[in-house]
Amino acid sequence: MSVLRRLTGPAVLVSLCAAVGCSSTNGTEKAAVPSPGTAATALCRKLDEQLPDKVNGLSRNDPEPQSELTAGWGDPAIILRCGVPRPAEMNDPDADGAEVNGVDWNVFEKGDGSYRVTTVLRTAYVEVSIPKSRVKEGLAPLTDLAKPISRTIPKGIAD
Repeated sequence: MSVLRRLTGPAVLVSLCAAVGCSSTNGTEKAAVPSPGTAATALCRKLDEQLPDKVNGLSRNDPEPQSELTAGWGDPAIILRCGVPRPAEMNDPDADGAEVNGVDWNVFEKGDGSYRVTTVLRTAYVEVSIPKSRVKEGLAPLTDLAKPISRTIPKGIAD
């Protein structure tokens, strides 16, 4: 059975986090840049223009290499990647999910205790990884990302 939680405002303090990047030797986070099709790339560029300077009080700290398809906040960074492929975890009918301020997410707990969350029912997949060290912050970072995602990534099925 899938778990779907409706989370808004302070209720998002559910213990969820994920790490997609790693630190480089100079302390800057690294994140693999997705390579989506033309339509998803256009949507992701629009999302990049709408992303906030701060997420959950953390200043923007984009990963390397610089790309309109990736963004980061804090250190260790919360990493957003837009235009990622559909995660295999979405094939699991018992996968956990959450709804945060109108955006539905697939929730995947990684083996290291972190979580990766990916939008569902949007025309491009947006993945947010929150490092294990930020578990205490739960899904709170997603509240700052919901509005820009809602504005720029339409509801629908990604190709």
